[in-house]
Amino acid sequence: MTKKLAVCGGTPLFKAGEYLIEPWPPVKESTADKIRELYLSRAWSFNSPTEQAFENEYAAYHGAKYGVLMSNGTVTLESALGALGVGPGDEVIVPDLTWIATAMSVRYVGATCVFADIEKSTACLDPDSFERLITPRTKAVIPVHLYGGMADLDQIIAIAKKHGIAVIEDCAHMQGGKWNGRGCGSWGDIGSFSFQQSKTLSAGEAGICLTNDAKLAERLYRAKHIGYSRYDKQGQAGTPPPQDLICHNYRGLAIQAQILRDQLIDLPDVNRRQNEFHNILEQEIKDIPGVRLQSPGRLASPQGYYGQGVIFEGDGFEKIPLIKICQALGEEGTRAFGPTYGRVCKHLLFNMTPDYYRLDPAGYPNSEFIVSRMAVAPHWTMYHSDNAHRLGAAIRKVAENKAELF
Repeated sequence: MTKKLAVCGGTPLFKAGEYLIEPWPPVKESTADKIRELYLSRAWSFNSPTEQAFENEYAAYHGAKYGVLMSNGTVTLESALGALGVGPGDEVIVPDLTWIATAMSVRYVGATCVFADIEKSTACLDPDSFERLITPRTKAVIPVHLYGGMADLDQIIAIAKKHGIAVIEDCAHMQGGKWNGRGCGSWGDIGSFSFQQSKTLSAGEAGICLTNDAKLAERLYRAKHIGYSRYDKQGQAGTPPPQDLICHNYRGLAIQAQILRDQLIDLPDVNRRQNEFHNILEQEIKDIPGVRLQSPGRLASPQGYYGQGVIFEGDGFEKIPLIKICQALGEEGTRAFGPTYGRVCKHLLFNMTPDYYRLDPAGYPNSEFIVSRMAVAPHWTMYHSDNAHRLGAAIRKVAENKAELF
C-alpha cells in the first residue's frame, strides 16, 4: 500500500518555503540608527534615560505603576523573591511544567521549591493543587503563563490572599497578554518578564519586574543595582539598602531598552496576529477526533503567545509517541513543531538536590499527560494566518493516516 504521510515516504503537503517562518528576532534599520546614537552618547547604563523610558512604557502597557529593568528573566524572578523577603526556611510553590528558571530562582534565594500540578486545559498552575500543597512555611507562589495558556489569576490570587502568600506572575511567555482587560504581570505582587533571544519581545537577554507597590519597586531596584536607591546618583549612595535585602549587579542596558522600546510599538499588532492564528487553527481542527488546542486563559482578553500548544489525546493518538507525531507534522512542511519543556524535576539541566524541593505524594497526572500529549508550534510561525490553515491541514492529514505511525 502506498504511504501517504511524508515521514513514511509519502509526498509532503507543503514545499520548502510555503510554511512561513518569521526571521527571529526581528530587526529594524531605524532601531539600528538609534543604537548608534546611544553608543556615541555613552549613556549605556546606570539608570539611563532610555532605560527609564522603557520601564515606564512597558509598565503602563501592562497596567502597572512601576517597572524595573534587569539583565535577564531569571534574575527578575530571583530579585522578586528577594524583594518579598523569601529565603531559607520558606517554601515557594511553582508549577510542575515550566522552564527550569522558575524553580531555580527559588533555589537561588535558599528557599524550598514545591511543585504543584497543572490544569489539563491551559497547562498552567492548577489552583486546587496549589492550595493543597500550602503549609505554614509557604511564602510565595509563582503561577506561570505558559506557551498559549494563562494561569487562572482570580482563583490563585484569592487563595494566596486567604493564606497570606505573595504572588509572583511569571510572564516570560505572555508579553502583552491581558487578564480580564488588564495586563498580566500587574495582578500579583510582582510580575516577571523575559526578553531572551526567543521571546516575543527580544533583546538577546533582558528582563523586567512590574509592580504596583512603591516599596516593592524600590526594593527591586536596590536588589538589581548593588543597593543604590533609584533616586541616588551613580557613585553617590544616599541611603543604605535594607539589611534583609541581598543586592546584586543585575542591571540591564540602554541598548537593550532601546531595542525593546521599538518592539513594544508593534506588540498590539503582534498579539492580534497571534490570537487570529489561534482562532483560525481552532476552527480548522474542531472536527478532528482526538485533537484540541491548549486553552487560553479563562479571562484572557486578548492573550500573548510564546507558542500554540496542540494536544493529541484520543482516537488512537495515545498509541503514538508524541515525538513521532511532531516528526510527522514537521515532514509535512510545518517546521519547528516540538514537544514541551517536560517536567522540571526531570529536565536534564535541573540539578537541584532533593533537600531543596518537594514533590506532591499524590503525583502529577495532568503534568505527565500534557508532557506526553502536547506539541507546540513556536510563536515565530504564528504571524501569518495562512500558516494556521496549513497547520490545520497537516494535522488533518496526520490524523487521517495515523495508522501509518503505529
